[in-house]
Amino acid sequence: NLLRVVQAPNEANLTGTICQIYPSVVMVTDPPVWSTPWEEKKKKLTPILFMVVVIIFLYFVYVVCHCIPMLQFQEDPLHVDEGMRWRGRVEIVAFHVITGFLIWCYVRSCTVHPGTIPDDDPQWECHGQDTAFGEPTMNLQETKKTGDRRHCKHCKRYKPDRTHHCRVCRRCILKMDHHCPWIYNCVGYYNYKCFYLLLFYCVLDTHLIFWTMLESVLWTLEVDMYFINIFLIYFGVTLACFFGTLITAFFGFHTWLMLRAMTTIEFCEKSMPPKRQGSSPPLEEKSSFDSSVYDLGAWGNLQAVLGPDVLLWFVPFGPMNGDGFTFVSDETRLSKDLTASKGHRRRTHQRVQRSQRQRSYHADALRTNT
Repeated sequence: NLLRVVQAPNEANLTGTICQIYPSVVMVTDPPVWSTPWEEKKKKLTPILFMVVVIIFLYFVYVVCHCIPMLQFQEDPLHVDEGMRWRGRVEIVAFHVITGFLIWCYVRSCTVHPGTIPDDDPQWECHGQDTAFGEPTMNLQETKKTGDRRHCKHCKRYKPDRTHHCRVCRRCILKMDHHCPWIYNCVGYYNYKCFYLLLFYCVLDTHLIFWTMLESVLWTLEVDMYFINIFLIYFGVTLACFFGTLITAFFGFHTWLMLRAMTTIEFCEKSMPPKRQGSSPPLEEKSSFDSSVYDLGAWGNLQAVLGPDVLLWFVPFGPMNGDGFTFVSDETRLSKDLTASKGHRRRTHQRVQRSQRQRSYHADALRTNT
């Protein structure tokens, strides 16, 4: 076994003595080097810096190498292609509008707090025993397998429905979807709309760049250009195609989740709220991956994410439906299933009663005839 000794300035004699007695001693004279908070922050900000560089590069390539040549500022007015100039004007205006919304949504996604459990609300304080579960104002659906309320061992707070603890942010996030390193923030209840619109405008921007710059790719085969221009055009188209494919698939996945009132965590867990003690009818603990007890229908799910005002659906702000703590209402699938099951039990009970009365009537008639 190796004995590790940390040398101090006033322990030189002791160190020499130890080395003479134990030749196999390993001396550690340099203090351990720990990463500073700023170094850790730089690592976390690297994805954001990468995204900023990509946006700037694609903006430069599309405007300088594609749109400006289409406007033909240096061409003789007699040789100007008016159709190409008109397309250039439309494309550069559309590109700037979409890119402006993209940057707006990106900033909002990074800066808007996703929502967390308030510290000054006593109903979420974890007292070590489940004393407030029976309160009608809580209306919680997600519990442990034992029927107790879920609580966070890190924050020492009870968890509302769909709330999870993020180890990166070190806090509980309301309706947590996932932690996104590209925005250096969690995606939760209050910034999910900003994140979804960010994906939407990224899809529009990358597809606009790719499909319209194919015309510039054809120019490189017909017109003599500098090598740097050819390289920028081909690299920009390739980059737009790569990111467009990935983001389109990711956007389609989140659209599918939104229409089914699910989060990424809920999709991965494939879970439904467990059965509460004494509840009727019994609820299954597991469900298919494409269903959610919080389903409000396609239109209701859209409003739950994008807001009740359709005119504000495509801007990263606006009022939200709900408060991020309760998600079960009269319109959710859970409430409808409970109501339908109660009606089914009532009809079944009525049929049983009628059959019992009929058997009793036939028995009385048989005894009378006898």
